[in-house]
Amino acid sequence: MMETITEVAPIKEQLLLLLKVLGAMGLGGVIGFEREVSDRPAGLRTHMLVAGASAFLIHLGEYVVEFYAREGLNDLVEADPFRTVGAVVTGIAFLGAGTIVQKEHKMTVHGLTTAASLLFCGTIGIASAVNLWVVAVALTVFTILVLRSLHRVERWIAAKSEN
Repeated sequence: MMETITEVAPIKEQLLLLLKVLGAMGLGGVIGFEREVSDRPAGLRTHMLVAGASAFLIHLGEYVVEFYAREGLNDLVEADPFRTVGAVVTGIAFLGAGTIVQKEHKMTVHGLTTAASLLFCGTIGIASAVNLWVVAVALTVFTILVLRSLHRVERWIAAKSEN
């Protein structure tokens, strides 16, 4: 007879997982807020969801493997954490591609930085999932610094190149 998820992951463990996801969403929200203020294609909600989903998917893979192992169905599930991370990154890349818009008659690309920030939110979610909270917070700060301060440097370079 198949076990329930509470037998694989006790309620306390599930609540801890939800806190991790919530923490990842909060950090993603910091980056999303910056994108929102900058009027970019993907903002607060998108970045929060990407970070939270990344954190959750990392753990979900672990729980699925454990669930089937307890059922004696180890042969059906092959565990590889790097494949899980790769799948998360692939999903984020798909979202990122959707934020990149090419103008019809111009050879310019828009949304690339936002796509990169979505990818970074995914890595923040993964770091949160594996309890690298200092790293996750630092990555959030680094991302905000890049998005806010280097934007000014880019404008300065563009102004200099026009002269």
